This record gives sequence, C-alpha cells and structure tokens, in this order.
Amino acid sequence: NNHLTMAEGYNPKKSRVSDDTLADFYRSPFTGDITEVPGIGPAAAKALATGEADDKITNSFQLVGKFLALKGPDSDGHKVESVEHMEKFWYFLQEKGIKAHRSAIVNAIAEKMNTMMPGIYDADAYEDDEDDE
Repeated sequence: NNHLTMAEGYNPKKSRVSDDTLADFYRSPFTGDITEVPGIGPAAAKALATGEADDKITNSFQLVGKFLALKGPDSDGHKVESVEHMEKFWYFLQEKGIKAHRSAIVNAIAEKMNTMMPGIYDADAYEDDEDDE
C-alpha cells in the first residue's frame, strides 16, 4: 500500500484554500471545532468521526494529536522527518475516508503546528527547482 505515485500524496500546491483563510486560521486560537481547520467541511468532519472509541476524531485537538502521533515512531537508524510525516498524515486522512482537500488539511495543520513547534514542518522541502530560474 506504500507505493507512491506522482498523482497521490501530500502536495502543498494542491491546497485550494485561500491565503486569507489560512492566515486567519494561523492567527486564531484553537476552539476545538473540527471545521475550524481549513479544508474540513461537514463531509470530512463526518468521516473523521467514524470508527471505534479512540479512532473517532471529533475535534481539532484530537486531529492535532493524531498529526503529532504520526511524527514517529523513531528507531535507532530512522527518525520520521517532515516529508515522511506529511505523507503519513495525508494517507491517514485518506484512510479515514476524506476524499477532498487532504493536502489543504495537512498544510493547515502543519503550518499551524510549525508556529508552536518550529521545525516540525519544512515547507522548503516542497520548493520547485523551477522557481530558482
């Protein structure tokens, strides 16, 4: 299941959330409302709330908790770095049945967490070489 194709996986350029919406989200305090996360509407909220007991994600705090939990596990020879971490979160959202805006959700949570824990998200890892020309 870990076969990555170019069409799948996290890509910040696929985020269709406006810069204004993202900026508001970054500046605003967390309320816990799952739909405060850009890219999460009623359908995504319903998908996240499915599952058994602790698998249900019904608020934004739990979503952040899942995001942070996917930062590991580390082993002797391997640490989960930013790119792998974002992929794990993107695929988690896919497994939960979120069909749209996965990259937007990953981007919003990653950038918000990066303001609290600098270094957890490396936006530069997604820069195009074309931009340097």
